[in-house]
Amino acid sequence: MDDTSRRRFFRRATLATLIGALAAGPGGKAWAHGGHRGWHRGGGFLGGPLDPAALDERIERMVKHFAVEVDATAEQKAKLGEIAKAAARELQPLRQKMFEARKRGIELLAAPTIDRAAIERLRAEQIQTADAASRRLSQALADTAEVLTLEQRKQLAERFQRRHVRRRG
Repeated sequence: MDDTSRRRFFRRATLATLIGALAAGPGGKAWAHGGHRGWHRGGGFLGGPLDPAALDERIERMVKHFAVEVDATAEQKAKLGEIAKAAARELQPLRQKMFEARKRGIELLAAPTIDRAAIERLRAEQIQTADAASRRLSQALADTAEVLTLEQRKQLAERFQRRHVRRRG
């Protein structure tokens, strides 16, 4: 694998990891699969506002596991936690917009007449929301990469590669 492919892979793998981590917990998997109630009691990710303290706790656990994977220092762990928490706080309003758009999409589907213009507006809004989320996640990815050493980034990329091969295998 050449350096460009390795960097591209690392970016995609880390972005996927951050997305999963920032989806944060009880309904995160459900959110990724259409917003059904989560697999833990009491929670769909889109079911309502997340308690900021609970979200921070989940992020701290995620960062702790991540830090072990790359043998991060205490200073790196603290920086990674702040990066993830800041991104999660900024992504919260986008989460709500996605929930509202899903409800609007269902309403448009169930309407007596097909309003193609409204469907197109909803699609365009969703593209803007996804772009804003992608932009913020890319910023968090770059911030995370700057905290890690080259050796840690390589180690993480290799681990993601092994996981990818096992899943596709």
